[in-house]
Amino acid sequence: MAYRTLIDTATLAKNLDASDWRIFDLRHDLAQPELGRQQYAEGHIPGATFVSLDTQLSGEKTGRNGRHPLPDAADFMAALGEWGITPGQQIVVYDASGGTFAGRLWWMLRWMGHYSVALLDGGFAKWEKEGRPVTAEVPHYSPTTYRGAPRTMHVDAAFVAANLGKSEVTVVDARAAGRFAGAGETIDPVGGHIPGAINRPYNQNLAKDGTFKSPQVLAKEFAELLGNRSPKQIVHQCGSGVSACHNILAMEIAGLAGSRLYPGSWSEWCADPKRPIATGDE
Repeated sequence: MAYRTLIDTATLAKNLDASDWRIFDLRHDLAQPELGRQQYAEGHIPGATFVSLDTQLSGEKTGRNGRHPLPDAADFMAALGEWGITPGQQIVVYDASGGTFAGRLWWMLRWMGHYSVALLDGGFAKWEKEGRPVTAEVPHYSPTTYRGAPRTMHVDAAFVAANLGKSEVTVVDARAAGRFAGAGETIDPVGGHIPGAINRPYNQNLAKDGTFKSPQVLAKEFAELLGNRSPKQIVHQCGSGVSACHNILAMEIAGLAGSRLYPGSWSEWCADPKRPIATGDE
């Protein structure tokens, strides 16, 4: 059985020794970029490989293409080969932030056509709370040559700009309500949001225990948010194309497949003073 959205801790625990499974640790802190690597060194799920959001899941920054631009597809496939991944493997990703960062690798693997990838529901916190095994041992895997088939699953700033005000495209912003409104911006130099965007903070996808809400609940909530819009009309963004993947995953869990990502997101959009900006709740 292939896991394509979520996987629970019990199922992962049963498959720790499976040769065709791979695990990746995506713990990260935007304010302390090295914290994730430090936490990994102190203890991680056995067999897990650490992946850095800043250096391994992001391309070169120009100052105008966002804080976490997508790497070139060929470069990303080369990284997958360095990590020893093969197309048939079951991939499990996790972090300690409710899937905020692990969702980026989940999406990027699907971008390459690798759909057997699932996020650990509840993440490292749930794994530890249940007393499951943790190790400081760093695994080693033989490199491979990974040949993916990149999908068209994202759009650029020009596409977003060309579709402002059009009913065919709706932007969903995963940032907190305050940042969306342009109040209390703490990361980017300019506050506000893309005109016409609607707000769905990514943490609304989680239940109180830190696991994802049920498919039924998520389907109901997204139906209320999106109305009669189809997933193909939806473009997701956030601050830098990371937590937006959380909303894409939540829609997939809800049975709403086919939405797209704007990787540059707000950090790219606001870098060009010619692009329009909206503030407030609307």
